[in-house]
Amino acid sequence: MLIQLRQLTKTYGTGDAAFQALRGIDLDINRGEFVAIMGHSGSGKSTLMNILGCLDTPTSGTYRYEDITVERLTADQRSILRRHALGFIFQGFNLLARTSTVENVEIPLLYRGLSRRERHEKALAAIASVGLADKLRNTPAELSGGQQQRVAIARAIVTEPSTLFADEPTGNLDTATTIEIMRLLTRLNAERGITVIMVTHEDDVAAHAKRIVRIKDGLIESDNIRS
Repeated sequence: MLIQLRQLTKTYGTGDAAFQALRGIDLDINRGEFVAIMGHSGSGKSTLMNILGCLDTPTSGTYRYEDITVERLTADQRSILRRHALGFIFQGFNLLARTSTVENVEIPLLYRGLSRRERHEKALAAIASVGLADKLRNTPAELSGGQQQRVAIARAIVTEPSTLFADEPTGNLDTATTIEIMRLLTRLNAERGITVIMVTHEDDVAAHAKRIVRIKDGLIESDNIRS
C-alpha cells in the first residue's frame, strides 16, 4: 500500500463560518496506480489533492504514505517528503518565463545539492523522455502550450518521484494536445511505474486513468476500476 487515508476531514474557518471541505475520507491507493479524482467545483477534490501532496494538512483523521504518518510531520518534514518522493504538474505550467527549458527542469535538483553536471545530465534525460530534446534553450514564450506542459512534466519527473500529482493538467490545452499529454502520463505510469494521481473535471481526460474516484460534498461518492 502506497497511500492510506482513514476518516480524513478538513475544516476551514471556525464557528458559524466553518466549512467542512472533507467529511471523512477513506481511501487506499496502491503503488503504480493511475487514479483520477473527479468532482464538481466545491466537492473537495482539490482539498484532497492538496493534502495527498503534503501541501495542506487534515483537520482530523490519518494519512499514511508508505510507512510515514504524514499528519504528524512538521512543515519542514513535509517539504522533505515532497522533495524526495512527490512530483507536481499544474494547469498553469508554472514555468519561469525568462528561463530556458533545461534550466526550468533543473530547478528541483538545486534543492538536492547535486553538482551542476549531475543536474544538467538528469535534466537532459528528463527532457528527452518527453520528446523535447530539440527545445533545450527555448524559453516558455517560444513554446506551444503542449510543449510548456511537457517541460512541466519533465521538471516533475526529473527527481524520479514515486508519485506524480497532476492538477487539471490539460485544462489550458486543446483537444489534440490534451490527448498527447494524457498519452505521455499513461506511458510514464506504465513504463516507469510512477503512481499518477490526477484531479480533473473532464470525463474524456479521466478515461485515461485506470481508476476513477468521484468526490461529492466532501465524501467519496464512487470508486471504480476501469476494465
